[in-house]
Amino acid sequence: MNTILVVDDDLDIRRLECFNLETNGYKTVSAENGKEALRLLATETIDAIILDIMMPVMDGLETIKEIRYGLHNSVPIIIASAKGDEGDIVMALELGADDYLTKPFSMKVMISKIKAVLRRMQTNTEGETIVRANNLTMDVTRHLCMVQDKQVDLTATEFALLYLLASNKEQVFTRAQIISKVKGNDYPVTDRSIDVQVATLRKKLGEEGNSIKTIWGIGYTFKEL
Repeated sequence: MNTILVVDDDLDIRRLECFNLETNGYKTVSAENGKEALRLLATETIDAIILDIMMPVMDGLETIKEIRYGLHNSVPIIIASAKGDEGDIVMALELGADDYLTKPFSMKVMISKIKAVLRRMQTNTEGETIVRANNLTMDVTRHLCMVQDKQVDLTATEFALLYLLASNKEQVFTRAQIISKVKGNDYPVTDRSIDVQVATLRKKLGEEGNSIKTIWGIGYTFKEL
């Protein structure tokens, strides 16, 4: 049974989200701020996080930073916030969030997004489990990405995006195709979100990031160097 960490300073919202998750077969733990969430993340086995942004003590954006750059944890993070401007969404994605829900939202949509991020963490049994390209090696079963002998920590979405490109070398994907294959057809963010994910990937991969080429006016491809 997957365990979902629900983080929100509003008790009623925490209870509502936990109730719907538990009704759909998930175990839940909850926290009212980022500091409490980090403590739970260090002591519990967490499979995904639903995270508010505007919270006291430690807000959602600072919490993402601590998880991604402090704990180096690839656990999927779905932001659930009343802040729905494109700038807020892009900032959260740049910091390492995997998806974004703007309040108020349907509980059915929340459940569908949880299912989607958990699927991306599982083995893609229809494709290769080991992908090698240039100096890059990806082990899907272990959610492991290596550049030469150095491990690169990737979020679930970053891993899925890189896997899509690296396992289909030289094939050009439009942004719409990437959103559909990596995020799902119901993903609400503009094409810019994919550009943000690619920019972050290139930075994390270092020189190997040069393998991800922009095809202007179309999208992206992975080139053999």
